[in-house]
Amino acid sequence: MAKTEILSRLAALREEMRREGLSAFIFPSSDPHASEYTPERWKGREWISGFDGSAGTAVVTMESAALWTDSRYFLAAAEQLEGTGYKLMKERIAGTPSIAQWLGDTLRREGSGTEVGIDGLCVSTASAEELIAQLRSNGGLTLRTNLDILQRIWTGRPKVPADPIEVHPQVYAGESAESKLARIREALLRQKAVGMLMSALDDIAWTLNLRGTDVHCNPVFVAYLLIGSKEATLFTAPEKITLGVKEHLAKCGVKTAPYDDIGKGLDDYFEYSILLDPAETSYTLWQRAKAHKRNTLHLIEGASPVPAMKAIKNETEAAGFRDAMKRDGVAMVKFLRWLLPAVQEGGQTELSISRRLMECRQEQDYFRGLSFDTICAWQQHGAIVHYEPTEATDIPVKAEGLLLIDSGGQYADGTTDITRTIALGPLTEEQRKVYTLVLKGHIALAQAIFPSGASGTQLDILARKDMWAAGYNYLHGTGHGVGSYLNVHEGPHQIRMEWKPAPIVAGMTVTDEPGIYLDGRFGVRTENTMIAVPYQKTEFGDFLAFEPLTLCPIDKTPIIASMLTDSERQWLDSYHQRVFDTLSPLLCDADRQWLQEACKPLK
Repeated sequence: MAKTEILSRLAALREEMRREGLSAFIFPSSDPHASEYTPERWKGREWISGFDGSAGTAVVTMESAALWTDSRYFLAAAEQLEGTGYKLMKERIAGTPSIAQWLGDTLRREGSGTEVGIDGLCVSTASAEELIAQLRSNGGLTLRTNLDILQRIWTGRPKVPADPIEVHPQVYAGESAESKLARIREALLRQKAVGMLMSALDDIAWTLNLRGTDVHCNPVFVAYLLIGSKEATLFTAPEKITLGVKEHLAKCGVKTAPYDDIGKGLDDYFEYSILLDPAETSYTLWQRAKAHKRNTLHLIEGASPVPAMKAIKNETEAAGFRDAMKRDGVAMVKFLRWLLPAVQEGGQTELSISRRLMECRQEQDYFRGLSFDTICAWQQHGAIVHYEPTEATDIPVKAEGLLLIDSGGQYADGTTDITRTIALGPLTEEQRKVYTLVLKGHIALAQAIFPSGASGTQLDILARKDMWAAGYNYLHGTGHGVGSYLNVHEGPHQIRMEWKPAPIVAGMTVTDEPGIYLDGRFGVRTENTMIAVPYQKTEFGDFLAFEPLTLCPIDKTPIIASMLTDSERQWLDSYHQRVFDTLSPLLCDADRQWLQEACKPLK
């Protein structure tokens, strides 16, 4: 995007701010549903800044602009923001001010006032209330939330998606929507609530056994679900409701209403109490519920019960994951067998390699699309944690160094997420050392035995201990949940350094993806998707282990074998035997021979 275009947009924004008496405006990355990945209509932060990463917040005053993002995007953001007037703010790095601190100092210096704007529909209640408190303590700033300023300046702004919804068959879901709604209502009663407002798109899709195409790579649709004690209402664009979906919803006891009627739906809500999750409900709708025409409506602030339910895969979903991983493994074997000879022959780039991997997945049954845009990063690009090649950044790939490929597919019966770092030719000793340290971290977490209910933060050290001892670290999380033909990032559990108390219990999927990144040189990450399974029961309780779901060989070429313990070597050889035994019957002779070589025991 031309830098002059961003400067023009900033000028238009500041004119509207001046008209509204605002001193600053904040653009978060989320939409009205607290989504990580948003439909095009709500990509306001990207539109106003030019930064296209999935996480970040842009803040604009009358004279200044800044953008906050995390370590995954430091390098990409610095490049995209250059020449736009934005200053990059590196989150969780010493010396980086918070948004409220920066606004307090900047507005005091500019002398332009104290009122800050944000679109209340695109910020969760929890985030808004935290921001209000922080602004108040930094110069007495106030937050105005009733203005969608982009609607005035974004010419050609995309509309709310209207693509049809489809039913997700119970043969894949493993449980009827009626059963899920009944379980949700039981959970609500335990929280002293009669009903709830559900805003999270993947929660709605899971609950109703429906899927859509409104968000890139995520099979969800834009909607709200208002649940009462006996009936529920799905608020979505009427043109999205096909006859089959209408019949499905009627069977579940779910009515439909237009998407924009959600405010009226809250006004007309007639039950005694309603649960609103402040992390999920927009500040605008929270305030609408508080202003309910019946003063007797009891608002209950609490966590939605749905994410914890959704995270535990039932037997059908777990079987679907295993089947999807077989097909994805076949695609990966075909791709990896092609990769080295193709690079050695010449003419390959990061984008052409990405396209070839996509083609291999497209050949598989039940393939529905990518689960995220492929990260195909050679050498120095591998140090950019979430680098995605574009026509502007694409580079030729040579038969040397390391290629990092983080990719995944959406299948009707499961979602995959896998990272492999591949040696394309000669490596430095540092590259081999880093590769082996990352592998040791991956194996340590994969071998974990832990009490049911332990949090991911308690397990995170396993992936980092050896690299810490060698003076290396990484700033992203080590693992996240994965949806069942849903979003590739799923909570509430995570494995990461920051405190995440959500327990890990049997049936939860989670990734294992430590990495090390050396700016301007190379990056290494190794990732499998796993599922927590029972290990043993003792007088001290239930203990769990991780079963690897991903089926794909790990490149042995870069490994410094002397750095591995006997236990680590045994795990690697056992994993490769599992990969070969499972995939070999599904492969042609040439692919089988390649896989047999790739899965030989480590020498």
